[in-house]
Amino acid sequence: MLKRRIAILSAIAVLGLIALGRVGDTLVDWLWFSSIGYVGVFWTILATRTILFLAVFVLSTGAIWLSGDLALRFARGPAAGPPRAAPSRPSSWSPYGQGPGVGPQASRALVGYVATHVPRRLLIAGAAVLLGLLAAAIELSNWAVVLRFLYQVPYGESEPAFGQDIGFYLFSLPAYVALKNWLLLVLLFSAALAGTVYWVQGDIELDPPPRRLSPAVIAHGSALLGLFFVLKAASYVLDRYLLLYSDNGVVVGAGYTDLHVRLPVLWLLIGLALACAVACWVNVRRRIWKIPAAALVLLFGSSFAFYVLVPAFFQRLYVKPSELELETPYIARNIALTRQAYNLHQIEVKPFPAEEGLSLAALEANRPTIDNIRLWDWQPLAATYAQLQEIRTYYKFLDIDIDRYRLDGAYQQVMLAARELEPSLLPPNAQTWVNLHLLFTHGNGVVMSPVTRKTSEGLPVFYLQDIPPVANVGPAVRESRIYFGQGRERYAIVKGSTPEFDYPKGKDNVYASYDGADGVAIGDPAWRSLFSWYYGDPNILLSGYVTPESRILLHRNIQDRVRTIAPVLQLDRDPYMVVSNGRLFWMQDAYTTSDWFPYAQPYTGGFNYMRNAVKAVIDAYNGTVDLYVSDPSDPLIRTYQRIFPGLFKPLASMPAELQQHIRYPEDLFLVQAQLYRAYHMDTPEVFYNREDLWQFPRQHAAPGLDNTGGRDVPRMAPYYMIMRLPGEARAELVLMLPMVPSQRENMIAWLAARCDPPEYGKAVVYQFPKDKLVFGPFQIEARIQQNTDISQQISLWNQMGSRVIRGHLLVVPIENSILYVSPLYLRAATGQLPELKRVIAAHGDRVVMEETLGAALAALFKDTVPPATRPSEAGVATDAAKGVGPQEERAREALARYDRAIERLKAGDWSGFGAELDALRPLLESLGRPAGSR
Repeated sequence: MLKRRIAILSAIAVLGLIALGRVGDTLVDWLWFSSIGYVGVFWTILATRTILFLAVFVLSTGAIWLSGDLALRFARGPAAGPPRAAPSRPSSWSPYGQGPGVGPQASRALVGYVATHVPRRLLIAGAAVLLGLLAAAIELSNWAVVLRFLYQVPYGESEPAFGQDIGFYLFSLPAYVALKNWLLLVLLFSAALAGTVYWVQGDIELDPPPRRLSPAVIAHGSALLGLFFVLKAASYVLDRYLLLYSDNGVVVGAGYTDLHVRLPVLWLLIGLALACAVACWVNVRRRIWKIPAAALVLLFGSSFAFYVLVPAFFQRLYVKPSELELETPYIARNIALTRQAYNLHQIEVKPFPAEEGLSLAALEANRPTIDNIRLWDWQPLAATYAQLQEIRTYYKFLDIDIDRYRLDGAYQQVMLAARELEPSLLPPNAQTWVNLHLLFTHGNGVVMSPVTRKTSEGLPVFYLQDIPPVANVGPAVRESRIYFGQGRERYAIVKGSTPEFDYPKGKDNVYASYDGADGVAIGDPAWRSLFSWYYGDPNILLSGYVTPESRILLHRNIQDRVRTIAPVLQLDRDPYMVVSNGRLFWMQDAYTTSDWFPYAQPYTGGFNYMRNAVKAVIDAYNGTVDLYVSDPSDPLIRTYQRIFPGLFKPLASMPAELQQHIRYPEDLFLVQAQLYRAYHMDTPEVFYNREDLWQFPRQHAAPGLDNTGGRDVPRMAPYYMIMRLPGEARAELVLMLPMVPSQRENMIAWLAARCDPPEYGKAVVYQFPKDKLVFGPFQIEARIQQNTDISQQISLWNQMGSRVIRGHLLVVPIENSILYVSPLYLRAATGQLPELKRVIAAHGDRVVMEETLGAALAALFKDTVPPATRPSEAGVATDAAKGVGPQEERAREALARYDRAIERLKAGDWSGFGAELDALRPLLESLGRPAGSR
C-alpha cells in the first residue's frame, strides 16, 4: 500500500509540475501580449488550441475507452466473471526483463500481476486517457488549419480538373485530410487497446502455436475493421483531389494517366472499400476470421494492382510513346497555375537590343546609375566596419543592409549596419548576471556609407559613424539606442536601481535609463516569482536591483518577436535597418505560403504558393510592431485578417517616409527567379523539350568572398541597384539578376523587380535577341583573368605580401547596352582591413582596370567621341599652320574642354564632367561646319 501511495503521489507531483509549467508559460504570454497591445491574438490562439485540444482529447478518449471497455466486457477471461485471486509473482517474472522472464508468457504474467492490483476498468480508463492525450497533442499543431478552414475566403478562380474554387484546396482540403488522419489515429489506438485487453485476458494466443483468436476478438476486430474501410473510402474520396499534387516527371499535377486511369480506379476502390466495410460488419455475427482477412487482401491487393501497377503499365505502354501529344493540356495547366501561384504571370516581358554603342555621353545621361554602382561587397565592408566602427569588443555588426536615401539632393544607394551589443563578447569574468541582464542592455547607433565612394586610402566614406551617431551627410539620428535587433534572444530588466550602460566616451562611460513603451512590469513579487520560474533564474526574484518600477523586455530578437505575434507568417531571412525621422526601425518582409495550390510546382522548401503579403515595422527602441498588408488581393492574408481582426493594417497607413524604404524582398525574388528559369516558357511543346531553359550565371569564386571551399563555382545572387530602366524617365531602386542559357555562359536576359512607389512590386524581364551573342558574367571573368596587365599587377601584389580579394562582378544595364564592373580589394596578409584599390570595368571586347570607377570608365570609353569631331593636338596644329584664326581658337578650346571632361570623370566629378561635355558640344558642332557657315 505504501509503495502504491508513493507512486500515486509521485505521478500527481509530476503532472502538477507539468501543468504548473504550462500555466506559467501561458501567463507570461498573456502578460507580454497585453503589454504590446495584441492580447486579441493571444486569446484567439489560446482559445483555438484549448478547444481543439479538449475536443480531440474528449472524443479520442471516449472512443478509445469504449473500445477497451467492450473488449473487457466480451473477453472470455476472468473479467467476465468474478476477479481471480491476486497471484504471487510467478517464477518466470523478472522486473528487469532478463533471464527466464523474457517472452510473451512473462509479459502476460507481468501485466496480469499489475491488473490484479489495480482495477481493470481503471487501467483501461487510464490507458484511454493517456492515448487521448497523445492524440490531442499530435493534433494540436493543426490549430491554424482549423482557423483557416473556419474563416476561409474564396480564391475567386477555379482549377480545371474538378472545377473547384482554388480556395477549397488552400483551406478546406487540408482540414479534411487532418480530420481523416486523426480518425485513423484514434482507430489505431482503439484497436491497440482492445488487442492488449484481449491478449491479457487470453483471447489472443500468439505463443506457443497454434495461434488462436476467440470469437469475441474476431467480432470486435471486424467492427473496427469495418470503420477502417469506411475511413479508407473517405480517404479515396480525398485522394481524387490529391491527384492534383502528383508528379510524373513531366507534369506536376494530374496528368493524362491520373485522370483517365487513376481517377476511375479511385471510384472503384471507394465502392470496394464500402463493400468490405459491410462484409466486416456482417461478420460481427458470423465471426469468421477469413472474411476480414479476405477483405483486407481484396482491398489492398486491388489498390496495388489497379492503382499502382495498371497506371504504371498504362503510362509506359500507352502514354510514353505519345507523351507530348497526350500530356500537352496538362502541361499547360501546370505552367498556368505555377505562374499564378508565384505571381510569375505578372512579370512583363520586354526586348533588350544589347547594343555595344555605349559612350561617355550615354554615361552622362545615366549619371544616377553610374553614381550608384556598388563597389563595396558586403563581406569586405563588414570587415572594414568591424575594424573602424565597432568601437568596443562587445559591439557587433551582425549584418550589412542595402537601402536608398535622398541625401544632398541626390538619390543615393547606401550600405548601413546596426551596432548591436553582443554580451558573449564581454570578458568571461564580466559575464555576470547583472552585466548580462541589467547593465549591458542595448546597442547604439548605425554606420552608413555610400556604395560607390572611397577615401584616398581605399576605405569607405562614412555618412553616419561613431557613438552617438555623427551625421556627416546621412540622416540625423536622435534616438540611437537599439534594444530590439538581430542578436540572440536574451531578456533585459530595465528601470532597475542600477543605470544601464549607454556608450563609452573616452576613458569614461555614459549611462542611461530606458524610458520606452515596452516591457512587462515585474515590481510585484508575484510577477518576479513567475518570471523567475519561467526562465529558471532565481536572480530575478532575489536581486535587490529590481525595483517596484522595473520592467522586463522579452522577445527582443525582432524575428522571434514577429513570429510570436504572427505565427502564421513566414519571414524573409534579411530584415534591414531604416533611419526615419531621427529614429531607428527594422523592416521585415513576411510571406503567406501554402503547399496546397493545385498543379503548382513545389519549391525547395516544400511550399507551392507564395505572396509577400506583409511588411512588418519594428521600432528598435520601443519594440512596437506594426504589420502592414502589402498584397490585399492574397486570399490567405484576407483570411488571416478575419481570424485576427486588428492585427493587420493597410499599407497606406504606414508613415510616408517609411514607405520610401520598402523594397522588393530578396527571398521572394530568388524563389521567383528560380522557377522562372523554366516557367518563362509558356508553350507546352517548348516546356516539354526544355528548349529554352535558363540558369543563374556562374561567377568568379573570389577569395574570401565565397563559402564554397573551392568545391564548386558559385552562382550569381540577386543584387539591389539604383538605375534607370530602359524607357523610364527616372532612376529607381531595382533588384536584378542576369540569366544565361542552361549549360552555356552567354547572357540571354536579365530580370528586375522594381522597389520604388508607385511602381513597387512590378517585375520585368528583358530578353536579348536569340541571334546575338552577349558575354555573360563568367565569360567576362575569364577575359579579366586573361588580361595580361591585370594579371601581372595582381601577381605583383601577391608577391609583395598583400592578399588580393576580387569583388563580385556586377552587370549594369545602361540604356540598351551592358556594362560590367568589379571591385578589387587589397588586404595585408596578416591584417583584417580590406581596402578598395582598383575598379575593373568591361564593355564589349575591352577590359580596363583603374584606381577609381571614373578613371576606369574614362579609359574604357575614351575612344567613343566620333573621330570626325574629336579634337586632337594634330588637328589644332594643322589649323594653326593654315592661319585659321577662329577655327584654331575653337579647336584649342574644344581640346581643352575634352581634356578637362576626362579629368573630371577620372576624379568622379560627374557634375563637372557634364558641364564640360555641355560646353564641348557646340564647339564640336561648329568645328564640323564649313568655314564661313553659321
